[in-house]
Amino acid sequence: MAIKLVPPAPSAYSFPLLIKHLLLTPMATAPEQVITYQGRVRHSYREFGARISRLADGLARLGVESGQTVAVMDWDSHRYLECFFAVPMMGAVLQTVNVRMSPEQILYTLNHARADWLLFNKEFAPMLEQIAGRIESVKGYVLLSDDGERPALPVEPMAEYEAMLAAAAPHYAFPDFDENAQATTFYTTGTTGEPKGVCFSHRQLVLHTLGCAAALGPAPNQGHIHREDVYMPLTPMFHVHAWGFPYLATLLGMKQVYPGRYQPEVICRLIAEEGVTFSHCVPTIFHMVLGHPGAKATDFSGWKVLIGGSALPEAVAVAASKRGIDLFTGYGMSETCPVLTIAHLTREHLGRSNEEQAVIRAKTGRPLPLVDLRIVDPAMQDVPRDGKATGEVVVRSPWLTPCYVNAPEASEALWAGGYLHTADIGNIDPEGYLKVTDRLKDVIKTGGEWTSSLQLEAILAGHEAVDEVAVIGIPDDKWGERPLALVLLKPDYVGKVSEHGVRHYAAQAIEAAGISRYGVLLQVRFVKTLVKTSVGKMNKRLMRADPDALSL
Repeated sequence: MAIKLVPPAPSAYSFPLLIKHLLLTPMATAPEQVITYQGRVRHSYREFGARISRLADGLARLGVESGQTVAVMDWDSHRYLECFFAVPMMGAVLQTVNVRMSPEQILYTLNHARADWLLFNKEFAPMLEQIAGRIESVKGYVLLSDDGERPALPVEPMAEYEAMLAAAAPHYAFPDFDENAQATTFYTTGTTGEPKGVCFSHRQLVLHTLGCAAALGPAPNQGHIHREDVYMPLTPMFHVHAWGFPYLATLLGMKQVYPGRYQPEVICRLIAEEGVTFSHCVPTIFHMVLGHPGAKATDFSGWKVLIGGSALPEAVAVAASKRGIDLFTGYGMSETCPVLTIAHLTREHLGRSNEEQAVIRAKTGRPLPLVDLRIVDPAMQDVPRDGKATGEVVVRSPWLTPCYVNAPEASEALWAGGYLHTADIGNIDPEGYLKVTDRLKDVIKTGGEWTSSLQLEAILAGHEAVDEVAVIGIPDDKWGERPLALVLLKPDYVGKVSEHGVRHYAAQAIEAAGISRYGVLLQVRFVKTLVKTSVGKMNKRLMRADPDALSL
């Protein structure tokens, strides 16, 4: 039987899902709302719209054309937000460059993406100097600067950002085009091999924005995000579009606060002065902010923080609740745009103690609307949703990347069986909450059984002396592997607790929690540092390669 299509009138507007349409509501309902950079630069949404047009007009005068790639190297700023809109709205592709990568990795991503233009903050001139002569495709550069100064540079910019905007027209006719046109690309910070390019279309970014709004807006109490919130990202804008939340904040017409480079004293000041109520970050950034001396005098009550990228220890969720912070987990990955699930608490959950709530807050949550998420065995068969049976997390939704850039074999493996494979292991409980228990590559295979490194980390994080911890598998002649906890102590406890004491604490908690008997084989080693990726995740591959190098 043939599917019957709805015949449009010849004059009907098809309304493609384009990023430019995210601006319609805020420009109509919140034109005087504020977007600020570090509290020093302030623009209304009306001015923001004009600056987007000026940026597009300025880039077009330089020669930027639809289909070309415009790369950006900047800290989180109002300029970056303008690029989030103007570049893809022109029909060009925005490449968000991970400025925390090594110069060689940055060079690889620029050349692999065939970047045509590069906008760069003058702070990255020394890094650019190391690679400028080997950049293959860039036709022109634009300088970004907080003070407008133009120092000696390794390349000759065609324009300075603010001067270019001042000379450009405040109105630009952004065209309609196919909603499946590529809007963005960026490169993963994978811990093996070269970075992989991930791309997203206008349609995917718009649907992800609407999916997040549909999940966060209707929440009746905890985790409710609305147009009167004050938004400040603490996930870099170069990383999966700051998890897509600048698009959501703009759609809702929120006040937006951009902190530049992440400095805990600046973040604390902006939370206090600008009244920030919603942020998102990985646990290490949250830990950095609350561990700063300035945090003691900062009122965090009413601050909602979505945690992702790494597991949230229950002990951290309890400590946050005591400071009045609504801390809860989300889940996704670079390839998923990224948000797939959010750990909202029900009214019944909110009636429980902080410790009981933390169990739910630390889970990876329930799926967003339009997300088809499964836990499967190696044969792609669903495992029971009983909160115990584990398998790989596989997923479908309309905003997942269709492929890696110029990597057909990796793309085929990513989508084997018609579902995107996350390489995460997890379970789903009867209430529908996903809990990721480990990465396939990080699970510890001891005595023929899997032991979750994340479970062991959560237990150790509950010890009063533990600042941060990473559990890795190390070779063992008898057991195959055994777990090793690399523990970074809080400064006040250095020299006052022993590795044996922490191990004894963990062994008792492991036995009480009913974790695999092989968990008690845990060894503990105090370290001077933990190795992390450029976005603050634990780099367990490097730590497994040479754990002795980290020891105190």
